[in-house]
Amino acid sequence: MVRLLLKWDIKAGREQPYFEFVMREFAPGLMQLGIEPAEVWYTTYGKGPQMLTIGEAASLEKLQSILQSKNWQKLHADLLLYVTNYSQRIVAHNNRTFQI
Repeated sequence: MVRLLLKWDIKAGREQPYFEFVMREFAPGLMQLGIEPAEVWYTTYGKGPQMLTIGEAASLEKLQSILQSKNWQKLHADLLLYVTNYSQRIVAHNNRTFQI
């Protein structure tokens, strides 16, 4: 099992449409692609990314295939309409609660 770590900040003034997009499209879209949401962290105070989202996939090969798909590219492009400072990385699942 592998994890996809996604970090970003929400664009100022876009908070309401961002949260609607995440609930209606992004989270369900991840699950349809085969990425199971595992954790979501929201930073309300201090430095660091405002959002950290962790999704899990069965294997590295499966996740790489998902990230190359047109469906992921569309979902990712739509997310970028609402966020800045986006980054992603793949890590091995190590049974820890928090990974960055």
